Amino acid sequence: MSSSTDSEIRYPFADLPQKGEWLEVARGVYWLQMSLPMALDHINLYVLEDDKGWWIVDTGINLGDTRERWELLLANQMASKPVLGVICTHMHPDHVGQAGWLCGSLRVPLYMSFREFYCARAFTTLPPGDMSWTAEQYYRRAGVGNDYLESDGAKMRGFGSVVEPLPTAFNCLQDGQVLQIGGRDWQIMTGAGHSPEHVSLYCAADKLMLSGDQIIPRITSNVSVMASEPEANPLQDWFDALRRFRRDLDADTLVMPAHNAPFYGVHARLDYLIDHHEGHLSAIEKACVEPKIAIDLFSVLFARKIEMSQLGLALGEAIAHLHYLCAEGRMTRKLDESGVYQYQTIDAEHSPYRGVHELDAGPMEV
Repeated sequence: MSSSTDSEIRYPFADLPQKGEWLEVARGVYWLQMSLPMALDHINLYVLEDDKGWWIVDTGINLGDTRERWELLLANQMASKPVLGVICTHMHPDHVGQAGWLCGSLRVPLYMSFREFYCARAFTTLPPGDMSWTAEQYYRRAGVGNDYLESDGAKMRGFGSVVEPLPTAFNCLQDGQVLQIGGRDWQIMTGAGHSPEHVSLYCAADKLMLSGDQIIPRITSNVSVMASEPEANPLQDWFDALRRFRRDLDADTLVMPAHNAPFYGVHARLDYLIDHHEGHLSAIEKACVEPKIAIDLFSVLFARKIEMSQLGLALGEAIAHLHYLCAEGRMTRKLDESGVYQYQTIDAEHSPYRGVHELDAGPMEV
């Protein structure tokens, strides 16, 4: 499988939308950006035009000038028509952070998949406080020391501080459902791995896709085992979604992602993402010929030093690959005398990933 080289990915738009502005990337499809206070400093949001009004796709985080940017658009470009609905691709704060404010102030319904809505509701209502025993066990079994466990970054604060209170009602989006907006049929395509039931919107007739975090051109979406579901196997779900999208999407689709910029070359990008993770699986198998603990695999997976603020996501990514290998029967997991999981490859010489190119990890979405 090939990687997504510059020649295989094409970006048709030279400019980026500035504050209070948007760019029309297809008839009736408008691209705007909101800022994020992190290394990944932006999120792409989209507005779909219908004869009767506007549909918002993702909302931005409840920080910085996000609300001000929305107010500028609502008072200017969007002033001539009402907003009809807000669609959130998934539960993460940069996508749902302003959904409560937008839906409440505009009195419009929220559209999400079932699992994304209820996970968002659960995470945004978690009270701040000390780490649960289950979370502490998860980290200790991965080999994490007290320095991280006692840090603010390890405390489960939920999303409440960066997400407006979510609506108490929603319209449930399901895989295969079709939304008719602006004279187009937008098919709902769901996938898991990055989040529980991520929604993308695909118009096959016009070869357009609003991909959220499912397909991003320059960074790789985080696929993690989280402390809230410590025995999960999200990488299997992620592979299933990538292969399904590779099969079902037209090669000439314009992909409008939540980060970076709209692009052509979806098949090359999906091939790269699959190859990327298979390369990581190969590298982990080779590294674990002798027993290893999860936290010692960062140098195998990531080309850069992992800072304390990113330890949780990096650890979750490492454990996701280890759980996948265990489920495939390629890896064993045993608790040692100190209560830490030791992982060991069963037969690296006959691994299905032997010979797979081991890719540079590149930037991981946080």
